[in-house]
Amino acid sequence: MSDFNEIKNNAKTRMDKTLESLRSDFGGLRAGRAHASLLDGIMVEAYGSLTPISQVGTVNVPDPRTLSVSVWDKSLAKSVEKALRESDLGLNPVSDGALIRIPIPPLSEERRKELVKVAGKYAEQNKVAIRNIRRDALDEIKKLKKDSQISEDDEKRFENEIQKLTDDSIKKIDEMLETKEKDIMQV
Repeated sequence: MSDFNEIKNNAKTRMDKTLESLRSDFGGLRAGRAHASLLDGIMVEAYGSLTPISQVGTVNVPDPRTLSVSVWDKSLAKSVEKALRESDLGLNPVSDGALIRIPIPPLSEERRKELVKVAGKYAEQNKVAIRNIRRDALDEIKKLKKDSQISEDDEKRFENEIQKLTDDSIKKIDEMLETKEKDIMQV
């Protein structure tokens, strides 16, 4: 019995991490409003290696349509500006010495639809991950049955519990996607 609890807890932990990963992915999709997490994925060429933007300066949100990056080392300002310009976020930073202002342009209808597709792709990838976790857990349950550690009735009951965990996680992904789509499409 403790073996099953271990399998179930492991599956639940992995599914929760998958949901957290999706939250993080969705955080990087901009919905027309400025928020500091928008720049989380941007890497800057600094001191000969790629460094997250948060490690070369402070990201602020002075107003809903603007981000700013206060670069700690002025010599990196050009690198930060270049990284922002070359990111796939469609940003056009304006440098003022060590302070870089990033106006967030309103999203076009076409760009909004593209972002909804990207969000859908993220959701689908995470659903696949959830199903893989389910498969792993079911394989472990089958192994317990094969080794005669659990009865057939227990096997069915455990499989149903794992399926319920899976269904709950998939439902959460669908809800998160629906919320993000509304957020993106809101003008």
